[in-house]
Amino acid sequence: MNPNAKEVPFQEQYTLFVGFDWASDHHDAVAVDASGQVVLELTLEDTAEGWAILRQKLIERVGPNLSKAAVAVETCNGPAVERLLEMGCRVYPLNPKAAQRYRERKAPVGGKSDRLDAWSFADALRTDGHGWRCLVSDDPLTQELRILCRDEVQLIQQRTALVVQLRAALHEYYPAALEAFDDWLSDASWAFVEAFPTPQALVKAGRRRWEKFLHVHKLYRPETYAHRLEIFARADQFAGPPAVTSAKSRLVVALTAQLRVLAKQLQGYRRTIDELFARHPDHDIFGSLPGAGPKLAPRLLSEVGDNRQRFEDAQAIQCFAGSAPVTEESGKKRRVHFRRGCNKHLRTATHLWANLSRETCAWAQAYYQHKKDQGMSHACALRCLAQRWLKILWKMWQTRTTYDEALHTQNQIKHGSWVLALT
Repeated sequence: MNPNAKEVPFQEQYTLFVGFDWASDHHDAVAVDASGQVVLELTLEDTAEGWAILRQKLIERVGPNLSKAAVAVETCNGPAVERLLEMGCRVYPLNPKAAQRYRERKAPVGGKSDRLDAWSFADALRTDGHGWRCLVSDDPLTQELRILCRDEVQLIQQRTALVVQLRAALHEYYPAALEAFDDWLSDASWAFVEAFPTPQALVKAGRRRWEKFLHVHKLYRPETYAHRLEIFARADQFAGPPAVTSAKSRLVVALTAQLRVLAKQLQGYRRTIDELFARHPDHDIFGSLPGAGPKLAPRLLSEVGDNRQRFEDAQAIQCFAGSAPVTEESGKKRRVHFRRGCNKHLRTATHLWANLSRETCAWAQAYYQHKKDQGMSHACALRCLAQRWLKILWKMWQTRTTYDEALHTQNQIKHGSWVLALT
């Protein structure tokens, strides 16, 4: 790149500025030129024909190279964004809060419609787009890994919801089952309520079947064996009435069946994620992170992506992950508060990673404890630790190097880090 070359003004980079208001079954697109004149208004169905019409309309105005069309849309992912990127358009995602402010600025008299929203996005992109960040699509491997990781999290949340329902149903008629088993994500717990769906069925089965069940499912533990048998023997002494028992036992069996199906699917997701993660060029970088492990490392990689120009410095990735606070100053007032506008998936992954890193990294535990001693809550201390980890991760990511505890300690000594005094 020639350092003396003049940068082309944003408005001259594009021929068309398009505002795109998306919905589930149709979309509204309004395009303006560099002067702000509306040159295209279109409502398209979310079908192959609808998207073909939009593509043709854009080609008529900018030519076959659709990179001359800049599109503002109130989301950063989803089918609509993927199709716009596939068409070759330059996509600029809008934060919902920012989108609302642009609506109010462009249409101060009030009122709301899809066309009005699309026009306000298009005109805002024309006037303020020089400060926005263009969305860059990751490679297919990273995209697939990210989608799989996010879907896996949703399935885990569904599994948690099913377990909550299962425990609630057992509480109504079968307290002995909850007393005998703590882990309701285990196959043995599900097998127990399938083999003995009611307290009466459990007591009637007798000691010999109880012992066989415990041995078959490898639940024999000297410290719990006798206590479980004692619970089984008195299971019907404190139970729900017959009507509740009959109804809820059916629900419990249905829930365990769903949990088994979900567990099998999650195993398949985990195998595929492990396979894709192993093939990714950045596998060693994220795999070396202390505490990340086989589950969090792929999530961190997929959310950070593979585009090294995406984050110009460590602060950019810290803001993207939500660990960096927001500072507001006005006159003599200064307020620092939690950052809500961020990638929620990455925020969750970094929070979990920071917590687990304390188990394997001495300086991380010392740093966390120092923040706790200062009066911070557990969540706030972890957020500060995540902020520090993300700075390290950004450097590793940019230089394509793995984490080295000895090298990190040397750097701390070189820069006189105060964390060394804590360890």
